[in-house]
Amino acid sequence: MPLAPDLSAEIAELARCHVRANGPFMRLVTRLGGKLEDQLKLVPESFRDQLDRATARALEVSYGLASRAPDMGGRAPLAAVVASGAAGGAGGIASALAELPVTVTLILTAIRAEARAAGFDPDDPAIRAECLRVFGAGSPLAQDDGVNTSFFTARLTLTGQAVQNLIASVAPRLAAVLGQKLAAQAVPVLGALSGAALNAAFLNYYREIARIRFALLRLAGVHGAETVLAAFRAAVEPPRIRRA
Repeated sequence: MPLAPDLSAEIAELARCHVRANGPFMRLVTRLGGKLEDQLKLVPESFRDQLDRATARALEVSYGLASRAPDMGGRAPLAAVVASGAAGGAGGIASALAELPVTVTLILTAIRAEARAAGFDPDDPAIRAECLRVFGAGSPLAQDDGVNTSFFTARLTLTGQAVQNLIASVAPRLAAVLGQKLAAQAVPVLGALSGAALNAAFLNYYREIARIRFALLRLAGVHGAETVLAAFRAAVEPPRIRRA
């Protein structure tokens, strides 16, 4: 069955968001991933052991703070994460670890803004959970469209333990991303420059992924999840060449 014109147009726009999320700078970061992983091995093991725990704590803090953060508008989050990344990288690894909760909170605030723009209440417990899932749905350092069917599952009441379980599942994937940022920030001064640039790239990436996910969630309520996901994947995946 052909897609409705309105659905077809929105899917095409979401495909363009996908292209923006995986733009030239992010592709460069991805290619540098191996070098950053090698550099991360030079980071003291004591700091590497702290990364997963620090990421989980950052998610817990941001989950609580983001709902009380003021609306920062369009450009303010970018300026804030750039300043945060620069400050975190200025003092090497120690300051980079201390900066994680600030950066994660700023990115989560931008994700919540995308949920609100799509017509959802970011303070609704289910939508708050979806905001967290954005961090685990796609990675700026992997070939991943950032979309899966997790947000089409039944809505469950989120108890404190359910939130902790969600954070525990998201944290390792986000830690893998932040670990490479930590490696880039390991050298003071130079780390400030790389921290600012990576923070800006990650904010743009996760904001675009959030825009896609919440738009798809809204469209699924009208057209059905299966139809919407199939149309989106067809729009973002390159056509396969048929063999004779």
